[in-house]
Amino acid sequence: MELWIPITIAAAFLQNIRSAMQKHLKGVMGTTGATFVRFGFGVPFALVFVAMLHLGAGHALPRLNATFFAWMLVGGLGQIAATFLLIHLFSFRNFAVGTAYSRTEPAQAALFGLIFLGEKVSAGALAAIGVSVFGVMLISVAHTPLSWRALFASLAGRNALVGLASGALFGITAVAYRAASLALGGPNFIMQAAVTLAWVIVFQSLVMALWMLWQDRAEIGRIRKAWKPALVVGLAGATASFGWFMAMTLQQAAVVKALAQVEMIFTFASTVYFFRERINLMETAGCLLIVAGILLLLAMG
Repeated sequence: MELWIPITIAAAFLQNIRSAMQKHLKGVMGTTGATFVRFGFGVPFALVFVAMLHLGAGHALPRLNATFFAWMLVGGLGQIAATFLLIHLFSFRNFAVGTAYSRTEPAQAALFGLIFLGEKVSAGALAAIGVSVFGVMLISVAHTPLSWRALFASLAGRNALVGLASGALFGITAVAYRAASLALGGPNFIMQAAVTLAWVIVFQSLVMALWMLWQDRAEIGRIRKAWKPALVVGLAGATASFGWFMAMTLQQAAVVKALAQVEMIFTFASTVYFFRERINLMETAGCLLIVAGILLLLAMG
């Protein structure tokens, strides 16, 4: 088994934990604060990762360059913008349509990987991405009376376009992070991922902190009061991101993001096991399609 596979699965599991904790924080702070926590409280852990690898394991620090900083800025700002659009979708009456289209991220990452990095995805991998994306979209509309015919007919609607834009930005972000890490050129994929993560997460934290100082200073106080659970979110988020960055240094972003759909399986397992909630037939079909897409993807490897 190639190393990027277990790393991606572990990152997806940790991201599921981070998302669950972020939902808990939404009860004590706003969306901006809950979003900032994943970045701001992840900074110490990201810096510790670099220190452990450099001072503890003896890995040399990579030489920074203009290409690295350019892609780092694209990825950092792209992720913030994509997250904003995804959150904005929930203000729409029929947000499920937009959410479904935002899940096209792996397919769009394949397109942007080809455009920006000249990376071609095999026909088998594209089929696997298509199957898993279809499964995730199915889950996104599982609790609405919306038919697939109506879903595709709504493609020109505002919510669908915002969803596609969010998915596009997430796709560009994934490709940008891979490009930034590869631009460092060494000493190894672990150190490249750690340094990329550290720069990205510090940059994003500064951007969001300045935004809150300008627009919502009260949110800073709410974040300060919830610092203990916020640290858990920061640890889980930084560790998950470290996994994503390592995997995307080793493998094309589109392929990593396709396997990352396994997070939906973890989410449903938590829903059924811990919260004793039932999932409907469409959700079950979506989960099976995600599994089928992942198995197909792994078979291609």
